Amino acid sequence: MKKILAVFGTRPDAIKMCPLVLELKRRESIEVKVCLTGQHREMLDQVIGIFGVTADYDLAVMREGQDLSDITSKIIDGITPILQKEKPDIVLVHGDTTTAFAAALAAFYLKIPVGHVEAGLRTYRIDSPYPEEFNRRAVSLISTFDFAPTEAAKANLIGEGKAPERVFVTGNTVIDALKYTVNEASHSSGRLVLLTAHRRENIGEPMRNIFSAVKRVAEKYDDIKIVYPMHPNPAVRSIAEEILGDCDRVELTEPLDLVAFHTLLAQSYCVLTDSGGVQEEAAALGKPVLILRDTTERTESDSLMLVGTDEDNIVREFERLLEDEELYNTMKNAPNPYGDGNASARIADIIERI
Repeated sequence: MKKILAVFGTRPDAIKMCPLVLELKRRESIEVKVCLTGQHREMLDQVIGIFGVTADYDLAVMREGQDLSDITSKIIDGITPILQKEKPDIVLVHGDTTTAFAAALAAFYLKIPVGHVEAGLRTYRIDSPYPEEFNRRAVSLISTFDFAPTEAAKANLIGEGKAPERVFVTGNTVIDALKYTVNEASHSSGRLVLLTAHRRENIGEPMRNIFSAVKRVAEKYDDIKIVYPMHPNPAVRSIAEEILGDCDRVELTEPLDLVAFHTLLAQSYCVLTDSGGVQEEAAALGKPVLILRDTTERTESDSLMLVGTDEDNIVREFERLLEDEELYNTMKNAPNPYGDGNASARIADIIERI
């Protein structure tokens, strides 16, 4: 029997790892242990509760005012004795979080193989997204097995020297997650626009530009309603409340649980986001996306448009999407390149046979 230690600690990687954990637990040849780092806390607990995943270990590293050095050192210190005790055959980490980097590094120091879920995404700009681009590239140096969501991600890894026989195209497990969470209830009060914004590199002037652009468009079109579930980061919330707090067509809400968020996404007309996972979720649900970033590692879908953080450019492209029916339909009907909802089963099959 193979022993797998699955390590995750943020809401986004919990969304993408929980379906895989559930699939691995169904396999008689695999023993699964789950280690949460608690890099996020309430948002993480909410997600694992929805999937019914329980933790065998919880490092509970989150502290008010912590920085990346704090998170990294606490995870390495916390997970090392767990790795020494459990002696897993493979440590599974996900994506580009500090949790993934620190857990992979701890496993590497103990010469334990690492499996990287959602491997191979790249912008090739080390500072964008920050620190995620560094994290995922560092994990790729360490990983023994790479589960790439797309052929483009696989090509990135092979181009960097990874052995082709250790790189597997599986689709993205976030599509699997949608099968557990989406409630496609109807929405009938005009065009609903979902906004998410939280990226570390956008905090400050870029985020002020984003919210100012959203406000300008909201005040111009009386048939749209914009919903923004605010990120818990106080720096993000203060900018949002300052700029959008008095705008009638923008609803500021507390963070939504995963079922409510995915249901809102399924009901939306279009999406504005600086998130990575939301780009994939929206593509799977046929929702056009304006990406509020200067770079994106998700370049495979025609449902996504990179618009940056310049206020005038966001306004221009947002209005074009609202007014140009041909553009909207082209993006809405673009094929979804991120998987068919069976990525977890493919990864479990590979783990059983390697």
